[in-house]
Amino acid sequence: MARPEKHVFVCVHERPADHPDGSCGIKGSKQIVDGFAKEFQERNLWGRFKLNTTSCLGTCEHGPSVLVYPEGVLYQKVQAEDINVIIDKHLLGGKPVESLKISRDVWD
Repeated sequence: MARPEKHVFVCVHERPADHPDGSCGIKGSKQIVDGFAKEFQERNLWGRFKLNTTSCLGTCEHGPSVLVYPEGVLYQKVQAEDINVIIDKHLLGGKPVESLKISRDVWD
């Protein structure tokens, strides 16, 4: 297998529904994973890019969270309509989607 250009990590961590921070899983991240997988399949992007699920990225209150490497760009509150934007602009175009990026000080 050739080295992928980028890795897309989608948090699917689930906490109880009443947890104060919520979780990406409760906020619909499974649909985000499925949406990326569908687009990768339809556009023949498998191999060029890698899609992985991950546990908690530490940004639950901002979920669903999507992390793109090697740049280390973390997206927040990703919805189904954002998937094609991330693919077109970031994965294929090389420019992160500024409107979806989480603030770098989220961990401060």
